[in-house]
Amino acid sequence: MSPALTAAAAGFGTGLSLIVAIGAQNAFVLRQGVRREAVLAVVGICALSDALLIGLGVAGVGAVVVAWPGALTAVGWIGGAFLLGYGVLAARRAIRPAGQGLRADGERAGSRRRAILTCLALTWLNPHVYLDTVFLLGTVAADRGDLRYVFGTGAVLASLCWFTALGFGARLLGRWLAGPTAWRVLDALVAVMMLTLGVLLIAGA
Repeated sequence: MSPALTAAAAGFGTGLSLIVAIGAQNAFVLRQGVRREAVLAVVGICALSDALLIGLGVAGVGAVVVAWPGALTAVGWIGGAFLLGYGVLAARRAIRPAGQGLRADGERAGSRRRAILTCLALTWLNPHVYLDTVFLLGTVAADRGDLRYVFGTGAVLASLCWFTALGFGARLLGRWLAGPTAWRVLDALVAVMMLTLGVLLIAGA
């Protein structure tokens, strides 16, 4: 295998290992995929945001992020508060569901704009995103020397493949989530995850 292919494969594997970890962003993409609501927009936002952040990390911006710990602290507080709010809303849906089933046309009633804004917030208000993509991936990429951008391309491809599979593959679960009870369970799980991550973000800020 050529050095370029080796670097790209290493970037793909490293990126995938960081992205696949269960988190607020993945939980939201999964939920939108199951609901079949604004899936293309959500997947696009996640993949493009990762591509931008990975590019910044490969370009060496990670050192700047580390030099501004106060910025990460602020992001942690804001992101934690947002996750707590989203978790409370999910918990309320679980306790008092309102039309959680799929409609006949395969889509759930909801706001595309709200889904997009929520996805942007979950992506850009999470300090772990910056640490993983900008700092960690950037540091690993730097060891590749002239092939660091090839490494970064592999990581970007991993992000695109993962979010595409998660968002559009989640619709296969629709047949098991057609009833209100299943949606209450899903919302309850999302609520627990969001509230837990929100508390952890604020505690670590």
